[in-house]
Amino acid sequence: AMGIPLHNIADIRSFYGKNRYEPSGVDPVIPFENVKPLKPRGHCIAVRVTAENAEQGFKPTSGGIQELNFRSTPDVWGYFSMDSSGSVHEFADSQ
Repeated sequence: AMGIPLHNIADIRSFYGKNRYEPSGVDPVIPFENVKPLKPRGHCIAVRVTAENAEQGFKPTSGGIQELNFRSTPDVWGYFSMDSSGSVHEFADSQ
């Protein structure tokens, strides 16, 4: 995760039953070799919408999304590779 120690990532901390964010002055290190993770709960759904040109062997291309209705909640989130006009850049599939 881009050079961030695993014990400093909030979701990893939760997975090992620790507070997501330790107060300052507390050693946040998790002894991974001695601690078992919690049993997973919940679900994960991943969706990838890409723009491809079928006439060119399905190579990535620019495209547009005409409508997207997504509602985030504290336990549900999403991220998108498009701009505010709905344009999907040609490299969105390569991420």
